[in-house]
Amino acid sequence: MNTSTVTAPPTPKTLAQTGLSLVMMRDILLKTIFRMNIDLVSDISRVIALSPPLTQELVDIARGQKLLEATGTLHATSGNEMGYQLTDSGKARALDALSQSEYYGALPVPLATYAEQMKRQSVRDIRLTRDQLMAAMGHLILPPDLLGNLGPAITSGRSILLYGPPGNGKSSISNGIRAAMGDKIYIPRAIEYSGQVITVYDPIVHSAAEESVDDPNALRRSSGRFDTRYVYCERPTVITGGELTLDMLDLKYNPVARTYQAPLQLKASGGIFIVDDLGRQAEPPQKLVNRWIVPLEEARDILSLQSGEKFTVPFDTLVIFSTNFHPNEIFDGAALRRIFFKIKVDGPNQEMFLKIFAMVARKKKMALDEATLLHLLKTKYPTIENNFANYQPTFLIDQMIAICEFEGIPYQMRPDLVDRAWGNMFVRDEKIAK
Repeated sequence: MNTSTVTAPPTPKTLAQTGLSLVMMRDILLKTIFRMNIDLVSDISRVIALSPPLTQELVDIARGQKLLEATGTLHATSGNEMGYQLTDSGKARALDALSQSEYYGALPVPLATYAEQMKRQSVRDIRLTRDQLMAAMGHLILPPDLLGNLGPAITSGRSILLYGPPGNGKSSISNGIRAAMGDKIYIPRAIEYSGQVITVYDPIVHSAAEESVDDPNALRRSSGRFDTRYVYCERPTVITGGELTLDMLDLKYNPVARTYQAPLQLKASGGIFIVDDLGRQAEPPQKLVNRWIVPLEEARDILSLQSGEKFTVPFDTLVIFSTNFHPNEIFDGAALRRIFFKIKVDGPNQEMFLKIFAMVARKKKMALDEATLLHLLKTKYPTIENNFANYQPTFLIDQMIAICEFEGIPYQMRPDLVDRAWGNMFVRDEKIAK
């Protein structure tokens, strides 16, 4: 999919095509005017994410119900637009609506409409080539067979378990997968189900593409290209680690605002959900994976409202579990079967380690020194059974740089500097006198 354009959500041509009830749209209009103190249709249109003609139609409906009135003044700076304000009845209705839900601003997208859009931009439709994946992972030195295992896993859109010793780039690989996707999708600002509003768009999670604000005097208007109840974004990436708990995967209800916030996996729809450091959470790994069984197998998730009513939402997310534990230590066979791809990320061999070391040294502007490298390979690494890890070259070189800066000498590699750096990479197993 990253080589083609995702189909945009069509702009509603009528109020009925929004999929929302007139009462909900009217109440959001009134609440928005009340809370934001705006009076021009062009401004209201932008805030509630509805085209100016449909916004005017909504305003006219509210006027007909004596909830809005024209101010009687034309704004010369805004193309001689007429201003509108809430009547006393309109203020009373806005306050009543706010007591039921504080949500105002962009109109939500009905759940069924959102589900249709997710089909148009499914993460399962992404097709990556080896070259695209290599380009995204170009800054990493990886075992030759790793890309061959990752490619089919990403293309399938199924779950992936990355496992292996710490410090070998599992997190960097996860981020590289996101970079390889490359395309953009449409994230709803909010969705509506059973009259309830669930906010989805989150600027912390979603990286919006640049948008150009329309010049009303421009010959070519860019509005109308897609339903502006959505935000055009990079495919989202949600990363959680040891802090992940099961309740983070449930709808969050705000009792003061009387609105819902989408859980992490819904915000990650169309993108990647990375569970880093699996096995470090308070919840047992088996329990966490059990929560994902239905979503992973059936591409749908089940959420609950405050009332206890359950409903189904699309689950269109590439889930990547990353752990330093061996899978057999933290899962039973049934759980492992449900994770579609299991990929081991091993530490580098000596040849790859030296390549990484040389690459980091070049980047940090530190000249390689043969005697230092021989000292590392012949003296230091045998003490840890030659267990090389991808993080070690950066760690050792940064340590030597810090020492050089402190001692006031040019950046350089020396066996004695490596010895000092090595002492900070590992803590000796010894008893501390109390």
